[in-house]
Amino acid sequence: MNLRKYITLTRAGMMESLHFRTSAFVTILGNMIYLVIIYYLWKAIYASTGTGIVNGMTFEATMIYLVLATALFYFMEMYLVWNMGRDIQSGGIVLKLIRPMSFKKYMFFSCSGSFVMSFFMTFVPTALIVYFVTNGAIYLGSNLLFFIISVIFGLLINFYVDFFVGTICLYTESVWGINIMKEVVVLLLSGASIPLAFFPESLRNVVMVLPFQAIYNTPLNLLIRHNLNNFDRITMIGIQLFWVVILSIITSLFWKKAVRQITVNGG
Repeated sequence: MNLRKYITLTRAGMMESLHFRTSAFVTILGNMIYLVIIYYLWKAIYASTGTGIVNGMTFEATMIYLVLATALFYFMEMYLVWNMGRDIQSGGIVLKLIRPMSFKKYMFFSCSGSFVMSFFMTFVPTALIVYFVTNGAIYLGSNLLFFIISVIFGLLINFYVDFFVGTICLYTESVWGINIMKEVVVLLLSGASIPLAFFPESLRNVVMVLPFQAIYNTPLNLLIRHNLNNFDRITMIGIQLFWVVILSIITSLFWKKAVRQITVNGG
């Protein structure tokens, strides 16, 4: 595999991220406003319960989880469905299909540069702020290695989910409704908006066998939970790897079937 062409796409994505600095500033500002809102929301929730621990999580632990989940979300957000939908509607997808690179790899590495920049410009500063503000509540040790591996697998799972939904647009030729539905499902069932510990046990058991929880919930638990041993961590990574393989196969088969549906208006 010629890595040079993939590195070139990653570098181009990094340069594009640096070019749109105002967009990054607006995103960070919006993120801060959102965090203020959830702080007071969850503070009111804990105050109404009359106890400092709800479903095994303290208010501090909940806020650490949600702050890092928000940062992780902005790091993993790739707008892949919007891009695929726009290419399908405009017919530009045809030009990408004739490139000497598989379409799926092209789309992933086109997004990879923004992943790199967002990780170092959004997630890392947020994690450091949380670490110092909470006086070291985030454990820094071997869990960091598992966390990095888990983030990579979570990123791949998120990509495959987006690619699958984007492929559906070959049939619908519309992206808005289906992408909004996807965003709601992923944010809810992945634990990005509400920690899975707050789900009813029956629902949580169902969610834990779905791939969505492996996107955000698994990396975050590997980072902030102190009571996990290496066997638990390897098991969680193994579940992520399982979903990476399964979703890779499913998206490849679906794409090969759906790509025959391409029609170009006026062509």
